[in-house]
Amino acid sequence: MKIGFIGLGIMGKPMALNLIKGGHELCVYDVVKERVEEVASAGAKAACSIAEAVKDAEFVVTMLPNSPHVKEVVCGEGGVLSAAKPGTILIDMSSIAPAASQEVAAKCAEKGVKMLEAPVSGGEPKAIDGTVSFMCGGEEEVFEKCRPILALMGKDIVLCGPSGAGNTVKLANQIIVAVNIAAVAEAFMLARQAGVEPQTVFEAIRGGLAGSTVLNAKGSMMIAQNVNPGFKIDLHIKDLNNVVDTAHRNGTPIPMTSVVMDMLQNLHLRGMGGCDHSAIAKYYEYLTGVKI
Repeated sequence: MKIGFIGLGIMGKPMALNLIKGGHELCVYDVVKERVEEVASAGAKAACSIAEAVKDAEFVVTMLPNSPHVKEVVCGEGGVLSAAKPGTILIDMSSIAPAASQEVAAKCAEKGVKMLEAPVSGGEPKAIDGTVSFMCGGEEEVFEKCRPILALMGKDIVLCGPSGAGNTVKLANQIIVAVNIAAVAEAFMLARQAGVEPQTVFEAIRGGLAGSTVLNAKGSMMIAQNVNPGFKIDLHIKDLNNVVDTAHRNGTPIPMTSVVMDMLQNLHLRGMGGCDHSAIAKYYEYLTGVKI
């Protein structure tokens, strides 16, 4: 397949590389030229513009930071819809507000372009090894056409419902992840201040009910004092902002999300927005003056 791929950041670059390994013909674009050159060195064609990346594509994949970026890249001047042919399928893997995804899908339909929203979960390690989870929203027929492409980048691929449903599920995922990370950090700090090593806690509970992917991936980072980003605090703040917006639209109470959002905002103000979201542990360290 000829695929136009736009957005080669922490997640997009390894996912594009997996599509190349899968035998697809990619034309790639990113605002950071070095990223384009790196993926081009692996066999992709480098594009100098969005329009160039998508003009001959059967599928267009976008992996962008937030709703405004998707709207601009897809619907803006010189964007995807300015060059995509009718019948092209857009797979938007960005994590954005459900309402924004529905708006973009409607604009695509006006141009004869089909859209599948397919936000992901799993972070950089799973993007690299091709095992992210996809939470999709759109028409079932479009979903089935996209499934072979998604299968080269991920493992769990679920159609959650019509447009907007995929990003709603992603927001639910981000609530669970954020609150879980904060709970791990809080538990480790309790143990540390009570004289028990967090590593001991980790080893003792990981096989029980409290065990989780978050505990395994992020708890070990907290213990190692490793804040190198697999998923940045600022990106999780972006997702939780979309949670807040969606919750306000629906009248949904989100007290736990609001507390964790305050923690992340505090760390952002301390200059830690580029750190991994497991650095929520630093919030507790700042409060106590004790390192986990």
